[in-house]
Amino acid sequence: MRRSLTAEQWDDISRKIQSSTLTLAQRAALRFKLFLEYESDWIDAAERIPARRTLASFPDIYAPGEKERLTSGFHVHEQGRVCNISSDWAGVLREGLLPRRERCAPETVQCIDAALEYADRYGDERLSQAMRTGASSFLDALRMFRILHFCLWASNVYHNTVGRFDQYMYPYYVADKQNIGLDSATVLSLLEEFFLSFNRDSDLYQGMQQGDNGQSMMLGGCDRDGRCAVNELTSLCITASLNIRKIDPKINLRVDKNTPLELLVKCTELTRLGLGFPQYSNDDIVIPALVKLGYSIEDARDYTVAACWEFIIPGLAMDIPNIDAISLAGAADTVIRAKLAQCRSFAQLLEEVRAELFARADALEAALKPIWIEPAPFQSALMSDPTRDISEGAKYNNYGIHGTGFATAVDQLAAVKKYIYDERSIDPNALLDAMNDAFARSAELKYKLRAEAPKLGRDSECEPIADYLLDAFADSWAGRKNERGGVFRPGTGSAMYYLWHADELGALADGHMPGEPLSANFSPSLLVSDAGPLSVIQAMARPGIARVINGGPLTLELSDTVFKNDESLEKVGQLVRGFIILGGHQMQLNAVNRQTLLSAQHDPDNHRGLIVRVWGWSGHFVQLDKSYQDQIIKRTSYKV
Repeated sequence: MRRSLTAEQWDDISRKIQSSTLTLAQRAALRFKLFLEYESDWIDAAERIPARRTLASFPDIYAPGEKERLTSGFHVHEQGRVCNISSDWAGVLREGLLPRRERCAPETVQCIDAALEYADRYGDERLSQAMRTGASSFLDALRMFRILHFCLWASNVYHNTVGRFDQYMYPYYVADKQNIGLDSATVLSLLEEFFLSFNRDSDLYQGMQQGDNGQSMMLGGCDRDGRCAVNELTSLCITASLNIRKIDPKINLRVDKNTPLELLVKCTELTRLGLGFPQYSNDDIVIPALVKLGYSIEDARDYTVAACWEFIIPGLAMDIPNIDAISLAGAADTVIRAKLAQCRSFAQLLEEVRAELFARADALEAALKPIWIEPAPFQSALMSDPTRDISEGAKYNNYGIHGTGFATAVDQLAAVKKYIYDERSIDPNALLDAMNDAFARSAELKYKLRAEAPKLGRDSECEPIADYLLDAFADSWAGRKNERGGVFRPGTGSAMYYLWHADELGALADGHMPGEPLSANFSPSLLVSDAGPLSVIQAMARPGIARVINGGPLTLELSDTVFKNDESLEKVGQLVRGFIILGGHQMQLNAVNRQTLLSAQHDPDNHRGLIVRVWGWSGHFVQLDKSYQDQIIKRTSYKV
């Protein structure tokens, strides 16, 4: 089914779309038009949801070496393209593309025309009409979304999120129930087929690893007026995901202190399958925090998530929620190595850590400008204001900064506080010497730091340090503006930096060894193996999280033995509910069996279907690089 262009076709297309007489926006629009023209309109009579990718690759808009020359002196985020956007799906499905066409730039008009021509090739009058003037039924809306989403990928935009699906699809569901007697069984069947469509081409849509493709769906939460928006589609979507057992779309659920336990238990059934979702986001914490960052209350109530877990607003945001990261573990280590011998008190050492965070923020802020973002005329058509070039900005233009190794930073400082300043049982220079030779001559000290020193998630004396570090991280970015007029949003996510930043570290004051990975996101150190899940959720529901609200979930691995019966499912649901009530902002759970993971490493052919949560996305374990596999294996597996 996959095919390649001939050499002659490739050269001809390249010559056209790389012409120096065209602006980059014109090139992007022409590339999109030609991509759809060369793409096959794959029609399977058994499929109700059309569109399959056949072209494995397509020429870029840059001639060889041209992108490097054009972007010289700029900060290029990832591929330099628009990504991690949640489109105005509600508006586009409601009104179609023709009303937007009348208000768009010529390049966007060209893209709209190309998308309409592509839809027409399926020979379905209802689909063609829906694309032009809006969907009039539940099935029309599903088919229209599929074409539009397919076209986004074709336009070189990536990490295309699904957004608040049960909200913008609900009017069509209700209307069809009333007008044609649409029943739940038919809806479920349509949803299952729709969900399967996300997995047709996902091998071509990769980020850091296969599975990291941004096809995230948000369910539940409240509406723009603050009313509970959980509906019948919310539950049906969870059931559809349970039935198909695929990694896409990746389910997220907005919750609050009033979320019924029954819904959390139903979601726990998804966790039991080992899919690594749903991921939970707590409206009680997230919405007020977004308002403090400058989002209107109505927009904040409408939040969804980007590819992983960062909070974005559908149709209104050109936020770059994962633009870069600060190594919190590295900042603590730098200060300990440089200042420990001189600091006379632990309070003085903490002030040095704070100063280091500010210095790192200064350096990173300077490195992020000027920024290069490639035009994306078709994505512009799908925003709330289609007249605006999305690459030049939108209503919200904020940058998200990850904070990696949070628990390891806290644990380093906690060990120093206890043994250097409180007990005075370890000489500062002796600790530094041991760190410098990776504890080669200090086995007892290494054991003491790794096993006996205070650890966040297990020992309460770490929590004041955690609160201080969160506030210092928040303060280091407060008041800064990026070049696009937005703010900086620090957060507790790690993305892939939990491996990258770990490679930069030597032996640490908590006993962490060179080459050992950090924990993913806002989770206890991998050195913590003797804490219970209740202790962990209490420790990680920090009040300061509201000031570092870019997103970053507590990630917990639960032994697959936890999910043995209905009573166990309710216990896990209660665990999630407890985290919400305590004030946790995000959580994701993984059902794992360490022996199965080890077996999958050694015998991948017999474990092709094994799915795990990686950092903010789920993927097939055997397709991951070994470094990611090893980190997952080392995570603590909790029992409830």
